[in-house]
Formats: sequence, structure tokens, C-alpha cells
Amino acid sequence: MTPLVVGQILSPEYSLGMVALSFLISFAGSLVALICAGRMVGADGKPNLAVVACAAVALGGIGIWSMHFIGMLAYRLPVAISYNMPLTVVSLVAAILISGIALYMAGGRRRFSKPGWLAGSLLAGIGVCVMHYMGMFAMNMRASMNFDLATVGLSVLIAVTAAGAALWLAFNLRKFTHKVAAAAVMGVAVCTMHYVGMSAASMVCIAAAPTDALAIGGSYMGLTVFGTAGAVLIFIYWVVTGSSLDAPVAARRARAG
Repeated sequence: MTPLVVGQILSPEYSLGMVALSFLISFAGSLVALICAGRMVGADGKPNLAVVACAAVALGGIGIWSMHFIGMLAYRLPVAISYNMPLTVVSLVAAILISGIALYMAGGRRRFSKPGWLAGSLLAGIGVCVMHYMGMFAMNMRASMNFDLATVGLSVLIAVTAAGAALWLAFNLRKFTHKVAAAAVMGVAVCTMHYVGMSAASMVCIAAAPTDALAIGGSYMGLTVFGTAGAVLIFIYWVVTGSSLDAPVAARRARAG
């Protein structure tokens, strides 16, 4: 292996298996979020905040953040990479909160709102970019990052467009087959933003990795994140669809009583 030289531009490679996992988890998270979105407003016209929270976790925590983190783990450099835990956790919380607010603005107040959709799309798109680049700055490695601003701008445009499409689809599709197709489109859009954003950075070798006592890493992190995210999605789907199925039964019992 050729020794690294300080100032050398490092050439990244991608693990295709991890790239495929990143798309799969984004698709699954998007699909569950679309299912949750159709149940965010109850029969009384009031938002079900528990379902809004589930939709936020499915879209922001799984469909977006988990995809980004697995995509980061797919990124391979000829230097060891670990991740600052506090920044990583903050990026996860930010993705969930921003997704929840955007979903509520677009359709959590009785019906789909075009002004709310536009504002939510802008908020979610910018939020996704902040979360993405925060995740990149969480990388602890023997390299510094230089960004191409034009590519960064393109990633922001893709993020806002993808967020707008995701929110519109979430509240304007009813058939399950349409939601599956929409989730696939959303998965592609989220992945496109991520990998365009990654391509904006040039990695330059430095003398040594900065000291970070709170860094996390490991060869099995990608599978761990994928497995955990999958389990969370199954739980959310079970809770949301179970509660929606139980609602008519409870209503009939109340009328009978």
C-alpha cells in the first residue's frame, strides 16, 4: 500500500452493498411515513400528534437520517473514519423534529395546505442539508474537507425539491400501490441529494486525525443501524395501522353503549 503524503487528495470509493442498503432503508422509511401521513388527522378533524410523531420518526429518523448515516458508512477512504457521537445524535434529533414540523405544516391541520406545503418544503429541504453536512463534519479522520460551493448549492436545490415532492405525495395519494411507487421515488431523491452532497467534498490528507474521545465507529455499524431502523419501522407500522383498525371498533362500542 502506497504511504499517504500530507496534502495528498484522497480518492473515495463506495461499498455498493451499503449503497443498496441506504436506498432500501430510505424507501422503507418513506413508505411507512406515507402510510402514517394518511392517518395524521382523525375523524374529528383534529391532528393525531402520536401519528405525527410516528411519521416524523419514519421520514426523518429512518427515511432520511438512517439513509444518510448508512451512506456515510458506504464512503470509503484510505484512512480510518470514526464519527463524533454528540454531533451524530444532534443530527438525528434535528432530522426528526424538522420532518415532524414540516409534516404538520403541510397537512396536520385538518387538510392539505398549499402555503404550509411550500413553507414546510423549504424548511425540510434546508433542514436535510444542515443534517447532512453536520453528519459530514462529524467525521473524525486524517483528512480535512474542502467544499465545491456549486455542488453544495445543487444538493440544497435537490433537497428542497425532494422535500416538496415528499410532502405533496404524503397528503395526495390514497392507493397503496401509488404510495409504494412514491416511496421509491422519494428514496431515489434522498439518495441523490446525499451522494451529490458527498461529491461536493474533497478530502485532503493531514498529518494526523484530530483527537476525539467521543468518536464511534466499527465495521458493523451499517448493519446495526439498518437492523435497528428496520425494527423501529415495523413497530411504527404495527402501532399506526393497529390503532387505525381499532378505531372503528371502539366507535361502534361507544355508540352501542
